[in-house]
Amino acid sequence: MSALRLSPHVATLLCRFVEEHTGIHYGEEILDLFVEKLSRRLALSGHESALDYYYFLRYDPGGRVELDALIDTLVVGETYLFREVDQLEVLCDQILAPAVARGERPRVWSAACATGEEPLTLAMLLDRRGLTGRVDLVASDISNAALDRARRGDLSRRAVRSTFPETYRHWLRTDTSGATHARPELVDTITFRRVNLAEPAEVKALGAFDAVICRNVLIYFSDATTRSVVTSLHDALVPGGFLLVGASESLLRLGTMLTCEERGGVFFYRKEVGS
Repeated sequence: MSALRLSPHVATLLCRFVEEHTGIHYGEEILDLFVEKLSRRLALSGHESALDYYYFLRYDPGGRVELDALIDTLVVGETYLFREVDQLEVLCDQILAPAVARGERPRVWSAACATGEEPLTLAMLLDRRGLTGRVDLVASDISNAALDRARRGDLSRRAVRSTFPETYRHWLRTDTSGATHARPELVDTITFRRVNLAEPAEVKALGAFDAVICRNVLIYFSDATTRSVVTSLHDALVPGGFLLVGASESLLRLGTMLTCEERGGVFFYRKEVGS
């Protein structure tokens, strides 16, 4: 399918609308990618022009449902099991296990979990340490389609890479078609919720967490949106709680209320105990 031709004005309208509702920012350097994905959804929606589509999204009662479908098309769902696993292992060994040993029941939130590979990895690590059922694990994403796959435990071929440790292979099963799935008993240890990180009220509704994992997500936001999201994540942490971001992400330039700490060779951001 050829990319839709949008006037600069309509492209700007749609980009701003998407950013307003999702926080996802499309700069000039990736505008072609936005147009390509939008073309796909527009062809399925039955609208004859991008401007008609914009007005439908913004003003029609059915726009909310269509926006959800557009979000499913736009969001990046590329992830895999045991991605940046060192950080998750330190989280388990130095933060969660000691909390359980003290008689606590820590809560962990995997924000923007896509199709669930990150929380599934954490669930495997927790089980290996005897912590299943002793840590509450919540995972969320803005995409309903991604969450549906996560709840089913469906895994793409790219999700199980050569770096996947064979000692955890028993948590996976292959059906008669050759597709790979996480076992239901593993998926059932995770509570999946739809959450838009750009909506502070939705974040607040989840409650407080000892650790929030929000990795490889903030790079898709503008600086202003990133500051707003990080503020919401800060507020979602208990005093002394930890925020995990991706290896390529840094919050230092934003001047957040979180303190950067190094633990076991990886970096965390910690909420001050008195804040």
